[in-house]
Amino acid sequence: MQPREMIDRLRAGDETALDDLIRYYRPLICYIITPILDNAHDREECISEVVMRVWNGIGSFDPGRGSWNAWLTALARNTALNKARGSRKYAVSDLSPDTPDTSPTPEQEILRREQQKALYQALKQLPQAEQALFYRKYYYLQSTAQIAAELGITERAAEGRLYRIKQKLRRMLGGESDG
Repeated sequence: MQPREMIDRLRAGDETALDDLIRYYRPLICYIITPILDNAHDREECISEVVMRVWNGIGSFDPGRGSWNAWLTALARNTALNKARGSRKYAVSDLSPDTPDTSPTPEQEILRREQQKALYQALKQLPQAEQALFYRKYYYLQSTAQIAAELGITERAAEGRLYRIKQKLRRMLGGESDG
C-alpha cells in the first residue's frame, strides 16, 4: 500500500485504514521503539498509542514538511520516549520518599535548550548524507550494525564516518576536536 493511499483513507475517517496501518507499519514502529522500551507490554501499549495518535493527528501531517515515514517514525519515537520517561519517573518515585529530586533546575533546562538549538543549527550546516547518518544513530537510535547494513558499508566505516561527523560538530560548536 502506498503511503498516499493510507493518508487519504485515514483523513477520510476510514477505520479499516487503522488495521492496514498496523499491518504495514507495525514492523517500522517496532524497529523504532524497541531500543527505547525494554518491556514487551510497554511496547504493545506504545504501538496502540502511536496508532491512536496517527488517527487523531493525521490532519497535522504535512507532506511539504517531510515524508510519511519520517512523520510516523518521529511520532513513534516521541511516544516511546514519553512512555519511557513516565515509566522511569514512576519507578524512581517508588524507591524512597527520601530520594533527592534530580530534575534539572530552570538554569540547567535553559542551558540544555540553548545547546540543543546550537546543535540543530550546526547539523543544518552539514551535508545531507552526514545529517542523515547522525540522525540514524542519535535520533532514531539505530545501531552501528544496522546503519552499516542499510548503507552497504562495514561497521568500521560507519563508525569512522560517525566519528568524523562528531569531530566536525565539536569544531563547529567550539569544543575540543580530539575525541
